Amino acid sequence: MTSRIDGSKIARRIRASVADRVAEAARSGRVPGLATVLVGDDPASAVYVAAKRRAVREAGMRDFHRQLPERATQLEVATVIDDLAHNPDVSGILLQLPLPAHLTAAALIDRIPVAKDVDGLTTASAGRLARGERGLRPCTPSGVIELLDAEGIELRGACVAMVGWGELVGRPLTQLLLRRGATVSVAHEFTADLAAVTRPADIVVVATGVRGLVGPEHVKPGATVIDAGIHRTSSGLTGDVRAAELDGIAGRITPVPGGVGPMTIAMLVVNTLRAAEWGAERQAVPA
Repeated sequence: MTSRIDGSKIARRIRASVADRVAEAARSGRVPGLATVLVGDDPASAVYVAAKRRAVREAGMRDFHRQLPERATQLEVATVIDDLAHNPDVSGILLQLPLPAHLTAAALIDRIPVAKDVDGLTTASAGRLARGERGLRPCTPSGVIELLDAEGIELRGACVAMVGWGELVGRPLTQLLLRRGATVSVAHEFTADLAAVTRPADIVVVATGVRGLVGPEHVKPGATVIDAGIHRTSSGLTGDVRAAELDGIAGRITPVPGGVGPMTIAMLVVNTLRAAEWGAERQAVPA
């Protein structure tokens, strides 16, 4: 029988641990703060930002939010980011994506200092990941690693099929898995024979944005399946995996919702705390 990996439960445990550490830091007068920047009035983005802000407040952190109108210019958004970058009370900065079409996201993201890049998306953060240097890692890939660790799934020597090569999940997660000693094969929605890549794998991670791409023909019996996709349908949320068809085939699977999603927000509060702690370390080192 296929067991479901309860990402919500694991995320609650992580967030509770962060809250304890934040309370301890607060006794010394150091309270981490996250700044979220939302441009426009996209309903989905508003919901995501509200959830992130709520998680930050529940952890005892300070909530710095900046709302800009849909028509905000590149310079106006850049000015807000620069102000937050120079604010010592702001430990981390998150620019909610996607942005309105007239804005250049990459240039704005790269204005975020690497020490405050809690999404791990700047060029500098990507470089640190590639070189194995200490840095803030993208939240969803970090959440997947935490899920696998919480389930006691050994990564060293495991064969992993990473289905998806996006900059938010697939690319950074591939690097994190390789650094943990996994053997990783990378595929995507255009792979000619996807099953040939995924069927031998002990772990199949899917992050393509293609609803229902992976089914029983792609998964060997007993494999762990991590579904990082999310799609809104008339019958509710679903992922990149045809989960119902994998019941009794996969050994373990993450549900949608309640799998990877809660872990993404949990790792955001972890990254905000790390940014604050590492910033305090830098301040404590004599020049």
